[in-house]
Amino acid sequence: MKNIAIVGLSSFGFYLCRKLSAMNYNIMAIDIKEELVNQVKPYVRKAVIGDAKDKAFLQKLGITDFETVIVSVGNKIDSSILITLYLKELKIKEIIAKAVNEDHAKILDRVGATKIVFPERDIAIRMAHTIDNPNFLEYIPVDEDISLIEIGVPSKWVGKALSELNLRSKYGIQIVIIKELIPPRVTVPTGDFILKDSDILTVIGTNTQIKEIQHKLD
Repeated sequence: MKNIAIVGLSSFGFYLCRKLSAMNYNIMAIDIKEELVNQVKPYVRKAVIGDAKDKAFLQKLGITDFETVIVSVGNKIDSSILITLYLKELKIKEIIAKAVNEDHAKILDRVGATKIVFPERDIAIRMAHTIDNPNFLEYIPVDEDISLIEIGVPSKWVGKALSELNLRSKYGIQIVIIKELIPPRVTVPTGDFILKDSDILTVIGTNTQIKEIQHKLD
């Protein structure tokens, strides 16, 4: 079972603790604020009050026993950089750091973060796309030019097999997952799958292709 330490219990860190613990990871949570540590105690194996900017404190905690450390210290850019640097010096294999802007991300990368995330930015982008495209139930960018979207089944597609719709040839998109509500299950579809009006489709394509099909969903 993977051991994960989470440094910083802002909303992002708190919900990470809850979700990863529910997925049966061994979690150690660290924050300098007692109230935040107490809040997360019911969900983690170990919750510690302390200053992660103190390298000796990290060593005493046994941070090197953790394969992955997530640095989530809110908007304290200087703190996150220093903590990331110490984790790198302590030879932590995977250091995932939360960044608040591009310059912050560049510095985190240089001092040793193996992965950098922008949770606020990414949520804002996803929300903007779902507002701009009301037919999209979810929008997830895969890279700069490719995205995944969740959509309901357009009325023109109901009752038709995927092979009949020939979406890849016509629009360049591909349905990779179908969430069936009746009966409830998740399917990786084949060409003979018949679409129902209750299905939810996960579609992958370039941003241009996805923009084009939004006009065909009504």
